[in-house]
Amino acid sequence: MRINWTKRITGVAAVALIVAAGVWFAWPQPISVDLATAIRGPMEATVDDEARTEVRHVYTVSAPIAGKVLRISPPRHVGDQVTKDETVVAVMQPTTPSFHDVRTHEELLAALGAAEAAVTFAQAEVKRLEAALGYSRTELERAEKLAKTGAISQGALDKARFEVDTNEAALASAKAQVEVRSNEQAMIQTRLGQPAENATQSDPTCCIQLHAPVSGRILKIVQESEGMVQPGAPLVEIGDPIDLQVVADLLSADAVQIRPGAAVRIDGWGGSALRGKVTRVDPAGFLKVSALGIEEQRVRTEIDFVDPPETWSQLGHDYRVIVHVTSWRDDNVLSVPVAALFRKGDDWAVYLAKDGRARTTVVKIGHRNSRVAEVESGLSEGDRVVLHPSDRVGDGTAVRERNVQ
Repeated sequence: MRINWTKRITGVAAVALIVAAGVWFAWPQPISVDLATAIRGPMEATVDDEARTEVRHVYTVSAPIAGKVLRISPPRHVGDQVTKDETVVAVMQPTTPSFHDVRTHEELLAALGAAEAAVTFAQAEVKRLEAALGYSRTELERAEKLAKTGAISQGALDKARFEVDTNEAALASAKAQVEVRSNEQAMIQTRLGQPAENATQSDPTCCIQLHAPVSGRILKIVQESEGMVQPGAPLVEIGDPIDLQVVADLLSADAVQIRPGAAVRIDGWGGSALRGKVTRVDPAGFLKVSALGIEEQRVRTEIDFVDPPETWSQLGHDYRVIVHVTSWRDDNVLSVPVAALFRKGDDWAVYLAKDGRARTTVVKIGHRNSRVAEVESGLSEGDRVVLHPSDRVGDGTAVRERNVQ
């Protein structure tokens, strides 16, 4: 009898142990999560974007005439120091006259013949008028002698004088006509001439030397090799690398939040972070297509360095940097990490870790940056929230803080 009771007690204990183990395994275990604390302190919102360095005043040396850019000795390279009005940065040769075809050559020969005939005609007219002038002067002398004796009238004397004046004016006009025809002949003769090989290169006075307009360094050589260029074509860009600024093309929606004088943190250039300040936000934007083909309205924003030149002396013209422009700042703000936020309908929410459970809490968010967000309502200082909540976390889920080794 005693053995039977022992067997019964042992069986009941075994069943109870199995049931307890099943309940323990079936009972939901707390989920390990990362927690963060809502803290109060200073916070700032920034506009982050790529930017580039730029010499503030870049001077472009352009071709004054159409011609050929020649190599100079010694050759110029990017980074070379130049002195205003002394350093020769480019040498140009005027354009060599082009060859003309047979038809054009024949037309020019005919035009030359016509010009020579016109010169001969004008010279003959000069001779005729010289003879006429000589005759009219003789007649005037004769008329003056007769007028003294009263043999002719005053009208006849005036007519003789008129003839002299008219012939003198006609002779001057004919001589000018000879000059015009002679110049036309010379012009056609020049057009008939063919360009001679290396004719201009043998003349040391044929070339134009372009000097540096300012002192500084060569930033860019647009025309590297010899070649023909048109008037106004850029050849060399010159500037002072010490006079450096940062230019950022910000989205117009971000630019309206920025004011001149705003603090800027500059990094991503290969050195330690630098300080800067906004000096200008352009009043007009422009359209820019992003790498993904999206049309964006951008605004040019200029930034000056606050740190001394020694800290950014390795930067040069057109270098890439990252700027973080401060658009808002407060020294007493309640904030939580952005990683704790998620959407609940049209509102923002967090999972508040309280009494070992995750409680869905709707919060009102103000300013935020890439790391933290300002909490205007919904949380208190010291509250613990779940970071990066997964789909296993819900309202009322048991949670525990993950141990970080």
